[in-house]
Amino acid sequence: MTLDGPARALAQAGRAVQDLVFPHHALDAGSRAASAGLTAEGWSRIAFIEAPACDGCGLPFDYDLGPGARCAGCEARPRAFHRARAACLYDEHSRDLILQFKRADRLDLARLFALWIGRAADELIAEADAVVPVPMHPLKLIRRRYNQAAEIARPLARRAGLAYWPGALRRRRDDSQAGRSAAGRRRSAAGAYVCPDSWRARVAGKAILLIDDVMTTGATAEACARALTRAGARHVSLGAVARVRESEGLSI
Repeated sequence: MTLDGPARALAQAGRAVQDLVFPHHALDAGSRAASAGLTAEGWSRIAFIEAPACDGCGLPFDYDLGPGARCAGCEARPRAFHRARAACLYDEHSRDLILQFKRADRLDLARLFALWIGRAADELIAEADAVVPVPMHPLKLIRRRYNQAAEIARPLARRAGLAYWPGALRRRRDDSQAGRSAAGRRRSAAGAYVCPDSWRARVAGKAILLIDDVMTTGATAEACARALTRAGARHVSLGAVARVRESEGLSI
């Protein structure tokens, strides 16, 4: 059930009070956290993305180009998703935390990442009707035992008072994006996702917030957005923990 505006604001305020009464502990050390789950040293190393940024893909700008400004890439080739925001840059510091979360069963980081996206994508959350995680193929889910995007999306939806729809997308192919070029990622993602027929009536006319851990080229988000818009979604936006700069090629 989706909460209306006043109820959603009340729920968020209640959780903020809860965070003050039960303070976080550092997730990158054994000591108490100075801010939002990390030690002061760990927090200072994360390259959080602040305004100004591209309104389309969330790429940080060096200077303010005005409201709604989009980068050259988004202007040249409009994205299938409506808007995107990432909490931080994917670099050697954020990568360590994200890989611990993805590959070392550090599920305690999911709530922290949900808080980060909640801050970075607050405008997208305000216009969303439901939260949908990028799905894993069932075989990969068996191997990994959990879908990291779902682990972030669930607490984010709960805190925001939004519907959580983990079944609204299904992945049809079990192939990895890691190590592929931008063109290879687009080819791999094309047609890999589908909105099941049983979900189409629920998705129709809704604004969807898609959640993923890392945005590299945007190919996965675009493929998911196409599947949801074909099912009738009004628009699809993306919230991610981190994003890679176009000029960088860090392995994910």
